[in-house]
Amino acid sequence: MNRSENDNRDLFAIADLAKEFGISTRAIRFYESKGLLSPERLGATRVFRRRDRARLILILRGKRLGFSLRDISDYLSLYDANRDQQVNLLVDMVDERLGSLERQMVDLQTTIEELRQIRKLASERIAKAS
Repeated sequence: MNRSENDNRDLFAIADLAKEFGISTRAIRFYESKGLLSPERLGATRVFRRRDRARLILILRGKRLGFSLRDISDYLSLYDANRDQQVNLLVDMVDERLGSLERQMVDLQTTIEELRQIRKLASERIAKAS
């Protein structure tokens, strides 16, 4: 296989990435507009490389885990920089997110308990009225 054929296996169209990851092409263009992806252009066509695909995986994982686009951008900006810096930032981001989720979990547990108490009191009232 010659070099140009091998290079083409490393190229992805926007529609292919959208289909692979179950997102819209509009979402991919949005990430591009925010500077998170930087595809090459062949005329009017966006051409994504393996690096862009890997970045898209990280963006989608970050979103799924609840990180802001700013957090994701900060992390990706270190992608080609010092790996230790990137890992340290990741640890800080994860610790912050875990803390937030743990606080939410406590709040949810409190809310669930309050709702159970309200339901119990309401059920008792209904039973007495019958």
